[in-house]
Amino acid sequence: MGVAPGVRRKISALVLGAALLAAAACGGGGGGGDDSASGPSKPASSAAAGSSPDTAPSTAVVTIAPKDGADNVATTGELKVSASGGKLSTVVVKDDKGAEVPGEISADGLGWSPTGHLDTSTQYSVDATAKDAEGRESDKHATFTTVTPKDTFVGYFTPEDGSTVGVGMEVYLHFSRPITHKKAVEAGVTVSASPSVEVASRWYGNQDLYIRPADYWTPGTKVTLGLDLKGVEGATGVYGKQQKSVHFTIGRRQVSIVDAAKHQMTVYRDNKVVKTVPISSGAPEHTTYNGKMVISEKYVTTRMNGDTVGFGGEYDIKDVPHAMRLTTSGTFIHGNYWAANSVFGHSNTSHGCVGLHDVRGAHDPDTPAAWFYNSSIIGDVVEVVHSKDKTVQWYNGLNGWNMPWEQWKA
Repeated sequence: MGVAPGVRRKISALVLGAALLAAAACGGGGGGGDDSASGPSKPASSAAAGSSPDTAPSTAVVTIAPKDGADNVATTGELKVSASGGKLSTVVVKDDKGAEVPGEISADGLGWSPTGHLDTSTQYSVDATAKDAEGRESDKHATFTTVTPKDTFVGYFTPEDGSTVGVGMEVYLHFSRPITHKKAVEAGVTVSASPSVEVASRWYGNQDLYIRPADYWTPGTKVTLGLDLKGVEGATGVYGKQQKSVHFTIGRRQVSIVDAAKHQMTVYRDNKVVKTVPISSGAPEHTTYNGKMVISEKYVTTRMNGDTVGFGGEYDIKDVPHAMRLTTSGTFIHGNYWAANSVFGHSNTSHGCVGLHDVRGAHDPDTPAAWFYNSSIIGDVVEVVHSKDKTVQWYNGLNGWNMPWEQWKA
């Protein structure tokens, strides 16, 4: 049966209206629909821009200093990585040999800096990544080259790596160039001990650094000297090149007391007397220093020439036996074969050294000098008392024990 044209238009309108009503019901938040499809619709403008959360760029921005391609960069203070609009997730810095530079991301995730110094004349690469609050990543890469030094320096150290030394041993460094940036160099020198003990350092002039605890080391202590001086600017344009660890052990405690007035030395081992030895110290016109002096060198035989220590041609002995250095200025405790045996224990006749009876050639192990030499190690303490002289200066050898601890630290 046919339908009139007017009626056909009315039916079409009714069908279209019903369809629109159904569409509105399915898209709304009312009940009856599938829960997984019931969330709010995306704004039309967002869909049109194509910037949904899955495809939007990260809001995190990574900044690297120095700028990409920079040269003549300082080895400390200039390398920094930071993030804004997000937090750093990884930072990798490597030198031109592929070695990674240690560093730390700050607790807030906004910055990174190296934990040590960079090396000189080296190209470094930096690769850093940051994430925004949505987890979207932003990366940045840069390279730079550090400064070329005008000169370099190293520190010559005492004691030797792997050695066992006496309780009076100080850690001593002599730098090959004058140091004016002392705090920077001190930061690159560490001394740690097991069991732990407080140590402090003290400079003498611009090239000598001494480090010690408040009192003599405890026997058995393991000590490590760390030299992290690579890239440290010790003076303007002068950079360190050392990166080394030195390990040594403290042996038994031996402290020997030389009584210049009584002409004898008492040797204490672990606080117990092991021997009393007759000696001859400095004559009245050349008295021996008072104070605590540390054995720093040992020679079975050595030459002693008065010209080298301000005594002109008064003596030149080419084969002094069993000699052990106590001061830089030339004080030794040594064997003496040229004086009569009756001198020892009765009179002081030397030019400032402490002498013990010995034989020429150092071949008799039973002489007092040979016994003491063989019983002593580098770092043992020889303390002189009751001499008519001043106390030895703290920097004249490894003799910082003559300075009070609070003054040493000041």
